[in-house]
Amino acid sequence: MKRLFLLEDDLSLLNGLSFAVKKQGYEIDTARTALEAEGMWADGKYDLVILDVSLPDGSGFDFCRKIRRTSKVPIIFLTAADEETDIIMGLDIGADDYITKPFKLAIFLSRINALLRRSDNFNQAETELTSGGITIRLLKGEVYKNEKK
Repeated sequence: MKRLFLLEDDLSLLNGLSFAVKKQGYEIDTARTALEAEGMWADGKYDLVILDVSLPDGSGFDFCRKIRRTSKVPIIFLTAADEETDIIMGLDIGADDYITKPFKLAIFLSRINALLRRSDNFNQAETELTSGGITIRLLKGEVYKNEKK
């Protein structure tokens, strides 16, 4: 079962989206603040991330940058920030899609399904190379010899 992560500060929207996503057969974890999201991201592996831009304690843009330092997980921005510069920034820093509010739920769910379908292919790419006791973790920029950094 695919696992999604939603960072959204609007409680009613968060609850509605969680219900809709679960109805599609996905698991979903949610956070309402950047701080809460930081802790959850460190602990979990997700197949897709949905981010709001404006948060009470930070920015979804900053969280997107953090994710991109270590992961190729698909990211969708779902936000009221609909200025052209916001959309360009979101896509340029690593989002795979950018949806502005208000939005149609059926289209939103179809975009999730499409991204998950495509991500099955690019998640198969090697992110770790191992040979002769040497391991290179490409996304983290780390090298280990006999399991020592």
